[in-house]
Amino acid sequence: MPAFSQRIAASLIHRRQQGLARQLTPIVQGNTTDLHHQGSDYVNFSSNDYLGLASDKNLSKAWQTGIDRYGNGSGASPMVTGFSYAHRDLEDKLCQWLGYSRAVLYSSGFAANQAMLFGLLEKNDLLLQDRLNHASLIEAGMLSPATMKRFRHNDAQHLAHLLSDNTLVVTEGVFSMDGDTAPLIDIAQAIEGKGWLAVDDAHGIGVLGRQGRGSCDAAGVKPQLLVVTFGKAFGLSGAAIMCDQETGDYLSQFARHHVYSTAMPPSQAHAVAAAIEMIASQQWRRDKLDELYYCYDKALGGLQGYVHTQTPIKPFIVGQSDQTVSLANSLKDAGLWLTAIRPPTVPQGQARLRITLTANHTPQQIAKLATALQSRVEG
Repeated sequence: MPAFSQRIAASLIHRRQQGLARQLTPIVQGNTTDLHHQGSDYVNFSSNDYLGLASDKNLSKAWQTGIDRYGNGSGASPMVTGFSYAHRDLEDKLCQWLGYSRAVLYSSGFAANQAMLFGLLEKNDLLLQDRLNHASLIEAGMLSPATMKRFRHNDAQHLAHLLSDNTLVVTEGVFSMDGDTAPLIDIAQAIEGKGWLAVDDAHGIGVLGRQGRGSCDAAGVKPQLLVVTFGKAFGLSGAAIMCDQETGDYLSQFARHHVYSTAMPPSQAHAVAAAIEMIASQQWRRDKLDELYYCYDKALGGLQGYVHTQTPIKPFIVGQSDQTVSLANSLKDAGLWLTAIRPPTVPQGQARLRITLTANHTPQQIAKLATALQSRVEG
């Protein structure tokens, strides 16, 4: 058997023996909270569609308008013929909304994060990352020519101890597995005059800050680099790096994920621009989330495994992987769809249900979730 085949087979067997094998599950999604699978209906508590825009009919019409106006695909990379007036309009709207002079577009948040680190870092640079940063950031840091070190999670003092010249500090605004927020004020103060700050705000943009401008706006901090993604609160997909004009020009020239990748469809760019207007003007979506946070905390606050957060991400810690999978399957019997998150995504002993709330949920659905969890955890 060739070495590749042996390696693949052994790795798959080991993953299955650990009870950590994942599988793709085709589903039909209704209005974010309605999920259909193999003839059964579920309330979906595993979506990142925090503002409920993924199924919004007005946003659908905006995308359809984009298709009618610009066609189906971009047809090329941005530097060839893939950059359209729809892309330029989206960049302008992002800059006006978030207060930057340049936005560089990417097809995914993963690509944006990797383009940022691969494009900017050189051999004599120091990269300091929060130890719980997303895999796209950690992987890019490990493969970059810079020296990478990881500071303790949300620990600005430890970060300050590691700082030196030519330092890029990278953190998330909201951490995707724990739902907690970075101490951006403390981090920015520690870095001042010593390096640059980059914030991946995939899970904060649209939800936090004035008009949904995100974690940095809420903290009153403006990092040199801000990554915003369109696959969560925007209800779509894609991403952008926000920066100054010169840095944007540099990334456009040297970031391979931008130069050599087909541009996002212009119809999609048109839809993302429409989503910005909806996010900025429809405060009721964030107000609805605040109401749901209160319902969730009131219903589940005393239950073992509950974790308080100020974001739509509500981790419910179970501990062992097999118990977490069993609990998730049991909740499906009650018509509730929750995904078991296990190592290596989270540390050993920290397997959890990653419960997420969206503006399309109702207090009644949260009450149903609370009752089902309590009966299974306490019973």
